[in-house]
Amino acid sequence: MQKSDSKSKDGYVFLALGDSYTIGESVNVDERWPVQLAHRLREDSIQVDPVIVATTGWTTDELISGIASANLEGPYDFVSLLIGVNNQYRGYPVEQYEKEFKELLNQAIELAGGNPNNVMVVSIPDYGMTPFAKKKMLDEEKIATELDNYNAIAEKVVKLRGVKFFDITPISRKARGDSSLIASDGLHPSGKMYEMWVDKMYDHVFNNLSSR
Repeated sequence: MQKSDSKSKDGYVFLALGDSYTIGESVNVDERWPVQLAHRLREDSIQVDPVIVATTGWTTDELISGIASANLEGPYDFVSLLIGVNNQYRGYPVEQYEKEFKELLNQAIELAGGNPNNVMVVSIPDYGMTPFAKKKMLDEEKIATELDNYNAIAEKVVKLRGVKFFDITPISRKARGDSSLIASDGLHPSGKMYEMWVDKMYDHVFNNLSSR
C-alpha cells in the first residue's frame, strides 16, 4: 500500500482505492493500471502522481479500515474506486457490499474535495474463466452471475451520486480466449489487460484534468 497527502509541486495527484486489481498483483509496478494511466497523461503534458491505497485480498470493510489507517489528507485531484471481488469470493452477504460500497463512495467523494465529477468507479472484473478458477473447479456461471449483481448494485449507487462508472467486466471476459490478458499467477489481469482498461477510461480522465 502506498500513501501520501494530496500535495504535489508539479501537478495533479490521483488517488486509487481498491484491492489486488488496483495494486496490480503479479504485474510489474509500471504495469499497474493507475501507473499506466498516469504515464499516459504525462505523455499528454498532464503531470499526475498516482497514490495507491490497495492491498490484495481486501474486502469493502478492509478497504474502509485501510483508508482510515492511511491518514489520507485530501482533497485529491482525482479518485478511483474498485472493490468487491473478495466480498463475492468469500461469500459475504450482498447487502454488506451495498452498505459498505456506499460508505466507500462517500469517502471517495469527500477525498475528491466533495466533487463527484472528480471520482470514477471501476467495475469488478470476472475471474471465473481464469486458469485459477478452473484449477479450483469454481462455478464460472455462478461467479459471473454474482459479479454482475455486484456491479449492477454499484452502477446504480454511482449514477445516483453523479459519479462516472466504467464497466471493464466485458474486457476481463476476453481472457477466456486470450491467455496474454492474464498475469503469470493465472488469476489477475496482465499489464496488457490493464492497458485496455486505461484505453476505456483515458478520455474521461484527460478531459477532466485538462479542463481545469
